[in-house]
Amino acid sequence: MNQLFLQSIWLVPCYALIGALAALPWSPTVIRRTGPRPAGYVNLLMTCLAFTHSLIALFLSWHAPSQQMSFSWLSTAGLNLTLDLDISSVSVAAMVLVTGLNLLAQIYAVGYMEMDWGWARFYSLLGLFEAGMCSLALCNSLFFSYLILEILTLGTYLLVGLWFSQPLVVTGARDAFLTKRVGDLLLLIGVLALWPLAGTWNYSELAEWAQTANLDPKIAAVVGLLLIAGPMGKCAQFPLHLWLDEAMEGPVPSTILRNSVVVATGAWVLIKLQPVLSLSPIVSTAMVVIGVITAVGASLIAIAQIDIKRCLSYSVSAYMGLVFIAVGTQQDEAALLLVLTHAIASALLVMSTGAIVWNSITQDVTQLGGLWSRRPVSALAYIVGTLGLIAFPPLGSFWALLELASRLWEKQPMLVSVVIAVNTLTAFSLTREFSSIFGGKSKQMSERSPEVSWQMALPMIILLGFTLHLPLVLQSLSLLPSWANLNKDVALLLMWSSIFGCSISAVIYLGDFIPKPVRFPIKALQNLLANDFYTPQLYRLSIVLSVDFISKLADTIDRLVIDGIVNMIGLASIGSGESLKYSNSGQTQFYALTVLLGISLLGITITWQYWGEKFLNLVF
Repeated sequence: MNQLFLQSIWLVPCYALIGALAALPWSPTVIRRTGPRPAGYVNLLMTCLAFTHSLIALFLSWHAPSQQMSFSWLSTAGLNLTLDLDISSVSVAAMVLVTGLNLLAQIYAVGYMEMDWGWARFYSLLGLFEAGMCSLALCNSLFFSYLILEILTLGTYLLVGLWFSQPLVVTGARDAFLTKRVGDLLLLIGVLALWPLAGTWNYSELAEWAQTANLDPKIAAVVGLLLIAGPMGKCAQFPLHLWLDEAMEGPVPSTILRNSVVVATGAWVLIKLQPVLSLSPIVSTAMVVIGVITAVGASLIAIAQIDIKRCLSYSVSAYMGLVFIAVGTQQDEAALLLVLTHAIASALLVMSTGAIVWNSITQDVTQLGGLWSRRPVSALAYIVGTLGLIAFPPLGSFWALLELASRLWEKQPMLVSVVIAVNTLTAFSLTREFSSIFGGKSKQMSERSPEVSWQMALPMIILLGFTLHLPLVLQSLSLLPSWANLNKDVALLLMWSSIFGCSISAVIYLGDFIPKPVRFPIKALQNLLANDFYTPQLYRLSIVLSVDFISKLADTIDRLVIDGIVNMIGLASIGSGESLKYSNSGQTQFYALTVLLGISLLGITITWQYWGEKFLNLVF
């Protein structure tokens, strides 16, 4: 019986996919009498089934050797494509995380989207997301991982554009989709380039091949850089980070998944490919540099944002930058632990701020305030989510950041300052948002803002409790790093950085001696951060302008060259036809003479090589 649960673990993505397909009849209103709500309940039931199955499988697979499964998909011309599955405690734990968070997000959506007309389509797309991420967790093939990532990209486009009647939503969905395409195209080139070098796309076989591979350093660097381009886009790393901010136009319940686990799909592929990427020091250095720029840059940008959603989206990019640093320095365990702790705390923060968005007129944090007495559940959830995201002992992210920083202290101590700086800036940013929303006195926009319904409060309370008890869960599973092996000085630095960031922010934004809204002393710096380092403008001057120029050039060539040749042939045909029209006399002997001349000309042309040269010598 136990083995049956593990052998049938591939059914977990199928549960969600069945729920997504079962919701479709309600989406085009084929089923009208019941309304769209049963579509959500069907998906809730299937997600609950998937969570139960994966949770049982986790206990059965813990400390057990991993199992490999393979299904043949295509075999032709020497190319054998197989769908390889890796059933291990790590992959099953990832499915537990995905299905658990999706279950809470769907319960949250019951209250958030109570009167929404896109209920069925929304739940169907959530089921697609769950199926895709669970499949990615199990998948042991780089090729099929790429296909799954493409499906998730399409799902992001459809989910962000759920309210397609709003122009900003359409623009956000389009920009999020196109931004990801840049990294996905480079990733596809890297996937195809890796096949002739390694002869396989299986992650386990790639790891074995990398141990003895003797590649030219230039080839290893180029292939590695191509392979990290896709995860850069998925993890919202500079300069492919804009999609996460644009995706905030979608419904908040979908943001719960996107900011917690969807954005980490690129990190999952990076960790799987780490043996291949380690073949080139250039690639490892590039990942570290990208991670540092994103982590520090996104943390600074978050401080200058006033939109309640944008404040959190840039913090997500910052923590994914730390994951890039972990993978670039070959710290896979720290990267996985950071992904886990970040996902849970980030989901809780989105639920808390989503409750504010749900029944508030504005999303501008400078126009809110004094909601602590009216929103105690949301406020408490925000506090726990903040403490779970920063290095606040003994909660989860403290251990993840401590393990990362302790290893960096031994090899690259300069990067420890990056981790501490990001933690300080994140603590400052989140405390600033909390103070602006829940602290101070009530303002006109927040005078009437009651607590949310139980459908939205229940998932927050459950996730709040799990965030507080996450260290105990990790300790019971032997996943917490050993305190004896960790650097105590680094632990103190991380704790003091959290205290410093929270305290300074509270003094500034809760005190009355600094006028509100707070302005940076240097206006140019504030504009630089508020406008995302002018990255959208740089996009328009580089990528958008280049695409526009190439499109106009192609249009010109098509109209003047391609169409010109076709039009010339057409005019020649018309002219020859008109000339033939006037040469028709109706006399048989004239037609016979024409045929005879044509045959003679053809014969002369064919036999010219035999007698032409002698004829020319005789004449000249």
